[in-house]
Amino acid sequence: MSQEIWSLGIDGTATAIRKKQYTCYEVVEASVSRLHETNPKINAVTIDLSEKALEQSRRLDSQLSDGDNMEPLFGVPITLKENIDLKGEATTLAVEKFTNNLAPSDSPVVNSLKKAGAIIIGKTNMPEFGLRWFTENPMRGGTKNPWDETRTPGGSSGGAAAAVAMGIGAMAHGNDIGGSLRYPSYCCGVVTIKPGFGRVPNYNPSFGAKRPMGFQIMAAQGPITRSVADARLAFEVMSQPSVLDPWSVPKTKTDGYNKGQLRIAVPNFLGNNVDPSVSGAIEKAAGILSSKGHLIETIDLPSVDELVDLWGTILFNDIRVFQLDLIRESGSKDIVSIIDSKISNLSKSSLEDYIMALARRVEVIQEWAIIMEKFPIILAPVSLQPPLEPNGDIGGKDQYKKMEDFQRWLIMANFLGLPSVSLPTGTADGLPTGVQLIGRRFYEEQCLDIAQDVEDEVGLLVKELWNK
Repeated sequence: MSQEIWSLGIDGTATAIRKKQYTCYEVVEASVSRLHETNPKINAVTIDLSEKALEQSRRLDSQLSDGDNMEPLFGVPITLKENIDLKGEATTLAVEKFTNNLAPSDSPVVNSLKKAGAIIIGKTNMPEFGLRWFTENPMRGGTKNPWDETRTPGGSSGGAAAAVAMGIGAMAHGNDIGGSLRYPSYCCGVVTIKPGFGRVPNYNPSFGAKRPMGFQIMAAQGPITRSVADARLAFEVMSQPSVLDPWSVPKTKTDGYNKGQLRIAVPNFLGNNVDPSVSGAIEKAAGILSSKGHLIETIDLPSVDELVDLWGTILFNDIRVFQLDLIRESGSKDIVSIIDSKISNLSKSSLEDYIMALARRVEVIQEWAIIMEKFPIILAPVSLQPPLEPNGDIGGKDQYKKMEDFQRWLIMANFLGLPSVSLPTGTADGLPTGVQLIGRRFYEEQCLDIAQDVEDEVGLLVKELWNK
């Protein structure tokens, strides 16, 4: 019975509570039990809020008995990443310096989740400052991949993805500036949507509104779930605009593809070092979508290498100006080495390069928008390799450059500000495989529609994990 409760997704949990099959307390108790049973093995949840969650569940049960209308996430247990503000709790960025950085109020996205009835059972692990594709840090230690502890759960939302995969909460909050939602979801065999620019507000009261340009225009907040339907529901809740983020846009719902034929592009060149499991996942997803009536075409796309270089020019010049002294003062030797390795590749004429990169970005967005008028969805890899061994980004600037090549399709979507769904397609050698579906700006729903077509055929991968 307990397993049945914790294994329910967002909609399943909320529906069961609504139908009075379970109380909020029973649901949260089951999820907390799952946390305490499995988290010691994977170290995904680093701040345990289970006592507060149980108290909140009792309050919600009393509201339910009074006949109040229920919100869409009423009683649903979730987790938050350690870099988002939850009032009264520390926003640490996985760095000792911020151990006492207590949030004065909730981030807008957290406020939306709480208003929707979600119950927060914990905060999840991440790399220092959220600046790695691996979830390792001296403060909390590393998070294990639930499928294979010798492989990374991804980063920077590695704790979030591992928690969801293991049934610790029906949804996890995460964020993404270079794949930090999609890569851990890929590594852990779960689902995410990285919303497009402006769709979900970005703001942390504990750090204030002052953020560098790259973080303003390329970072996104989003949900990690076990199913496409749950990602859709969570995105709907999270996409509430806020005046605290001037870039956030009013809620917009575009039409899906109405179950008709859609032209979907597969890139002619995926990149160097493409593992057979990656190309196999693309072929599998393309076959499924073709059988659903979509037209799959292999096409040439503008060079993704240029986008990766422009992303790095903007992001790491931002880091050099805004964070480098803090990272060197407060970070571990690993994070300092990684950031220094990347910054050493930047041109000495950094200001000119920075300005030109921002100017070129508008041209590139236009080029891709014209292509995507004809091909509204791009079916691409998440990473060019299966989940890597931990600390695969350590080894100097050449090793970091290799990582950027592996993650090129992740970076591309951030640079262009486009929505993207990452979802699993199966396993290879005991590790999850998956693809990402990149859509036009404001067309998150269309990405989710196409992802649902794939998931309808492959099912929920986590069930295989739970039966191991």
